[in-house]
Amino acid sequence: MDRVVTPAEATHAARIQNRIAGRSVPAVGGAWFEKRSPHDGRLLASCARSGAADVDAGVSAAAAALGEWAATPPVKRGEILRSVCAGLRERRLALAAMVAQETGKSPSAALGETDGSILLGEFFAGEGQRLFGRTMTSAVPHRLNYTVRQPIGIAGLIVPANTPIANVAWKMFPALICGNTAVLKSAEDAPGTAALVAEIAEAAGLPPGVLNVVHGIGAEAGSALVAHPEVGVVSFTGSTAVGRQIARDAGTRLARVSLELGGKNPFVVCDDADLERAVHWAALSAFSNAGQRCAAGSRVIVFDAVYDRFRDMLVERANASRVGDRDTDDFGPLINERQLEKVSTALARAVGDGARVLCGGSRLTGPSHRDGCYFPATVVEGVSADAEISCEELFGPVAVLYRVADFDAAIALANHSRYGLTACIHTRNVHRAMEFTQRVAAGVAVVNAGTYGSEPHMPFGGMKDSGNGTREPGTEALDVYSHLKNVVFLSDPESL
Repeated sequence: MDRVVTPAEATHAARIQNRIAGRSVPAVGGAWFEKRSPHDGRLLASCARSGAADVDAGVSAAAAALGEWAATPPVKRGEILRSVCAGLRERRLALAAMVAQETGKSPSAALGETDGSILLGEFFAGEGQRLFGRTMTSAVPHRLNYTVRQPIGIAGLIVPANTPIANVAWKMFPALICGNTAVLKSAEDAPGTAALVAEIAEAAGLPPGVLNVVHGIGAEAGSALVAHPEVGVVSFTGSTAVGRQIARDAGTRLARVSLELGGKNPFVVCDDADLERAVHWAALSAFSNAGQRCAAGSRVIVFDAVYDRFRDMLVERANASRVGDRDTDDFGPLINERQLEKVSTALARAVGDGARVLCGGSRLTGPSHRDGCYFPATVVEGVSADAEISCEELFGPVAVLYRVADFDAAIALANHSRYGLTACIHTRNVHRAMEFTQRVAAGVAVVNAGTYGSEPHMPFGGMKDSGNGTREPGTEALDVYSHLKNVVFLSDPESL
């Protein structure tokens, strides 16, 4: 087949097992959990429901492989990871079909995510030829100072399902190039993607045990991975609430922790903005991937002078959005019934508190949507900055509009959040743009585009409740997965 199949066309293996030490194995306790399609609700697979014993098996396999992998020269590790990327590229259609099936994304969206993930892998494979430290001067004669990077040991990687193959790549490749071995806890709603990546990686030459995958429920398998005494670094992408718990649990044994958490990202539209362009990017920021992005532009802050016009244009754009699993659609379903209920309930509470829903606002129930977790592009206004819908990450295609008088008011409202992940401003004024990028409390600040997106060589992460200050990807990710050692040489001139 020379194309990516749609979620409705795809088939799936009957059972998805853990991948430990190069072998597919069921959960030790024999338990399984169901993965259902967000497109039509049908059963896609039964997946190994792992517990502490399965995590321990994965960690043991990683420990057994660690010595040889860590001793492999970084350049050679990069060559192996380049072969892994070649294997992923060769199987890109199968990978994209898996992503589409598990998430309900269109084939083109799933293929774009897959190709971007491979590019990221190629970037980190190249880091094997650098894996840079620094050479520094000394105040002492005949002394040489420099730093080298060394692996931490075993990495515990925990990923969500919103961009499943990208999330795996963002953690797997930097962890492995630094010489760590890994246990990846797959997303409950995208287990097949993680399993397929591991199988392809091993077929391409990654030694067994270097990457192990366990499936299961977060409170069971994820918690066991975080608590395991042999896991030296834990990297988690997900909710702030879970991130706080991981920081507490891993902190008791001083494991390194990287947290990429939620966002409630501001999208500012000034009175001099190109409104057509601003509406285009606002819609993409708020609604693409059904709003299931930590970087989604969910708070749209608009100058009073252009508010009414912008609002009408955005509502028109939202009403024209096509929702489904085809390439002709703008975005697909929410990942599961639980998430759909969360979005629906939050909107209902907001309406009860006086919010006005300008379009969308309720589950889609037509013939092509009734069996899936489909929710339309939704625009809301008339809420305060402290309302629940203004403060809590919904992870759905919902944009909330706010009217402000001027630039200072826009900055104040943009920063009126416990999150600080991404932010965007639309303006023709270079002075406003520069001031915004300096004053906004966000890890990523964008001018005249969208709130989301990160290139493989650039760092991504947030401030405040959006993370603990670490960054992935980019070379900054090397700081997450490596120890920095200072090496000191003192020469004796009399021995020359």
